[in-house]
Amino acid sequence: MKCTLRPLREVWMKVGLEKLDTHEGVTVKALLDSGATGIFMDKDFAEEQGFKLEKLDKPVEVKNIDGTDNNGGRIEYEIQCNMYFEGHVERIRVDICRLGRTKVILGMPWLAAHNLEINWEKREVKMMRCPPW
Repeated sequence: MKCTLRPLREVWMKVGLEKLDTHEGVTVKALLDSGATGIFMDKDFAEEQGFKLEKLDKPVEVKNIDGTDNNGGRIEYEIQCNMYFEGHVERIRVDICRLGRTKVILGMPWLAAHNLEINWEKREVKMMRCPPW
């Protein structure tokens, strides 16, 4: 399995993330990125916030859009948490990797599942068509 990270025109959502073990929460700006192949969190941010990292059985390679290896290395950990956004709540699995300044990326699988309404001029996001789960 390979993952691709590629920022496009930037749209951000302010989301709440709740740890499953302590139920403590943190608010973070998540980048919506249709070029990313999953949901990602920066490793340093995850550790600073005290999220419980779960080791993957098999590390995942991370590739840049040009096919080169990502400088942050492979994905070796994940977390599970609850995510909140304007009345929407869901449990998500998040791959942990080096993202630099970006703390959280919501990629294409998440975007497709939620089919967000995005006002690109105002950079506003509405969740009008959430999946039934």
